[in-house]
Amino acid sequence: MKTLHLRASSEEDVALAAALLQSGQLVAIPTETVYGLAARLGDENAIRTIFQVKGRPPDNPLIVHCARIDDISQVATRIPPIAWQLLERFAPGPLTLVLERKEVVPAIISAGLPTVAVRIPALDVTREVIARVGEPVVAPSANRSGRPSPTCVAHVLEDLDGMIAAVLDAGPCTIGIESTVLNLVGDIAIARPGAITAEDLASVLGFPPPLMDVSSHTPIAPGMKYRHYAPSIPVILIESLDALPSVMQNTSVVLSTQPLPETYNWRPLHRATVYDEFRRAERQQRQAIYVLLTPDVRKDVALMNRLQKAAAPSATSDVSHRV
Repeated sequence: MKTLHLRASSEEDVALAAALLQSGQLVAIPTETVYGLAARLGDENAIRTIFQVKGRPPDNPLIVHCARIDDISQVATRIPPIAWQLLERFAPGPLTLVLERKEVVPAIISAGLPTVAVRIPALDVTREVIARVGEPVVAPSANRSGRPSPTCVAHVLEDLDGMIAAVLDAGPCTIGIESTVLNLVGDIAIARPGAITAEDLASVLGFPPPLMDVSSHTPIAPGMKYRHYAPSIPVILIESLDALPSVMQNTSVVLSTQPLPETYNWRPLHRATVYDEFRRAERQQRQAIYVLLTPDVRKDVALMNRLQKAAAPSATSDVSHRV
């Protein structure tokens, strides 16, 4: 299969992306967070192919993407008033809500759970594609399972070239990490931190929601289980430069939010570029990626979550969101 490289600036290419999805094909679509691997919600065969192509465990739920806020009622039931208030404030945008799933929604997307994770992406072109499809789409990150999420088309093609029908190119993702996932079924809690913080959510909820203890919950959304976001080389979290090997030369790289002396092979650490830096180090055949945990990094709950998941020692390891 040849993976088509479509342009988001082309109306014809946008229409083709939607047509491919309607026909049961998989298309990587851009969002403000990361590129997603999309399939039509009503096409269970295509959804199963997503799991196969990604090598994704079947107990790792998918997120439903809708074109409009009102479309959420197509996939969720008994939607609480607070959900609409949150959507009015944060949608379209990088907020995913976990709600009660309608029975018509394929159980495969939620690992058989009675919940569904749903959001409205911020990019106009993404919502246009979904609207053209005529129904919501499911779209986990467009990469091999466990790998760094793709924030540009090159990342998608590194992992999935020849395995999917097309990728729609809208340039680099502006946020660069996955959406905040907020559970609204039972106790309100953040299942996965993201760009929308607990303090942001408090402006609507009236309180900052706690981080869910993932070790005691069945995954209700992506990113709650397993090693995630990890390159093929070790990611090592360090508290100070003293923890670095005495002789590094060009065998490794240090990611830091603060500039380092020229003697270190240093690259800047940002939310929006962390996955790109992981993949850059792979291409350069570094032996390890060291991440300096300065106070500003430790305060960034979403970034710390991604770093801890990437540094987890095995595919079955689970690292707490708490920092």
